[in-house]
Amino acid sequence: MRDTPLRLVAALAAAALALTACADRDTGPGPAGPDAGGPAGELTVFAAASLTDVFESLAEEFEADNPGTEVVFNFAGSSELAAQIGSGAPADVFAAANTDTMAQVAEGEGLDREWADEHGDGAVFATNTLQIAVPADNPAGIEGLDDLARDGVSAAFCAPEVPCGAATATALDAAGLDVTPVTYEEDVRAVLTKVELGEVDAGLVYRTDVIAAGEAVTGIAFPEADAAVNDYPIALLADAPAPDLAAAWIDLVLSETGAAALADAGFGTP
Repeated sequence: MRDTPLRLVAALAAAALALTACADRDTGPGPAGPDAGGPAGELTVFAAASLTDVFESLAEEFEADNPGTEVVFNFAGSSELAAQIGSGAPADVFAAANTDTMAQVAEGEGLDREWADEHGDGAVFATNTLQIAVPADNPAGIEGLDDLARDGVSAAFCAPEVPCGAATATALDAAGLDVTPVTYEEDVRAVLTKVELGEVDAGLVYRTDVIAAGEAVTGIAFPEADAAVNDYPIALLADAPAPDLAAAWIDLVLSETGAAALADAGFGTP
């Protein structure tokens, strides 16, 4: 191999430097995510069971808008979630099915102090109303709340300490009825499952759960439900492992996009 003339070496070196300089100038910001300084990582959301479908849908959009992010949910009865938070379970966001449960977390200093100073004990983002859910063919011929008190009718209710259970008690009081269910369930989705499987003649669930069940159940509205409308608050938790992601998620839920998704799922406007 022949030796490369010195002038050619110098020219090649100069060209390489020029290309490097151009590359440095032309390089723009990378995609959103950890390399771009945007929010990324794991976000843990504790949410009422009735929010399962709409929150999972919003999570797909959230993760698409924030590459490198994963939303991890813990869906359960609000009272159970509040107890877990009070026991130190690591979480970023809490979305409850009533304001009383959120107030319990706030009283236990479970909310981020700075966030709570601005937003109070949770920002209410939706409302929900009870309906009677019956199997699609309604074998017991349920038409109204008083039918649940008939002999031979089996009903499933949420446990009294759960928001849907508290709403059930309020509705029954408004109707002047005393109904003993065959089962108390830990959350509203468990009540819905009892109805879907035909294990009970009826269950008191939220309107949103009836919509989520599709053709598996029939929903029956009743006037006493107006006495037991639930407000849904959301809040940033104290010692949140991912506070920036948590704030971004709350912003999404409170946004027009979040409101539209909630309305499609059957939630009301606060």
